[in-house]
Amino acid sequence: MATNPTFSQLLRSPTLLLAFGFGSGLSPKAPGTVGTLAAIPLWWLLAQLPLNSYLLLVLLAALAGIVICGRAAERLGVHDHGGIVWDEFVGFWIAMAALPVTWSSLLIGFVLFRLFDILKPWPISWLDKKVSGGFGIMIDDVIAGLAAAAVIYLGGMVTGWIPAA
Repeated sequence: MATNPTFSQLLRSPTLLLAFGFGSGLSPKAPGTVGTLAAIPLWWLLAQLPLNSYLLLVLLAALAGIVICGRAAERLGVHDHGGIVWDEFVGFWIAMAALPVTWSSLLIGFVLFRLFDILKPWPISWLDKKVSGGFGIMIDDVIAGLAAAAVIYLGGMVTGWIPAA
């Protein structure tokens, strides 16, 4: 298969369809950002669940992502192909855990997750370079999501600001 699949190829492969974020990873510009944007409607649905159900589904999505992203990378013959964005979906959902569904929390979570994912401060950069396979594709975005969540919650504790519903 070509390293850049077409949308019709995604439709024929559930693995590629999920790995490419239902097609959002096909964006020629900033596929990670477009993938994160595509994760927002699913976050909105997940956010309606009790927190323990939300966290369980995100954990399952992360574990499934190891397999999905690993198989997609093997099929494409490219480790961590830029169009593989399932890891962005999961990382964003981690950043947004327990936040209310408001424009302010969405904006803060989106921006912080994208900053950590793009800038890759240590240890994210180390993991991105040193860990391979599906786990390697997923782990840097999981840590970026955790870092974004930590900044949101620590910032909220220090300033007294927590996004309100």
